[in-house]
Amino acid sequence: MLEMRPDCERCGADTPAAAAGAFICSFECTFCADCADKLDDACPNCGGELMDRPTRPQKLQEKYPASTERKFNGGG
Repeated sequence: MLEMRPDCERCGADTPAAAAGAFICSFECTFCADCADKLDDACPNCGGELMDRPTRPQKLQEKYPASTERKFNGGG
């Protein structure tokens, strides 16, 4: 199951689990749409492709909550 990380690692923008607009690589590094575009859809951590992260329906968020651990690293 995806962690559904709550923020963009590059700019710190919120990336809620129920909202579209987050991009992830195979290691779940998470970026907002603006940063993914600036990174040319390539993860700066591993070089992997950034893909649209699926959303998690509200009813399942209650049973399987998204991560609350923020990963913002100051510009990665």
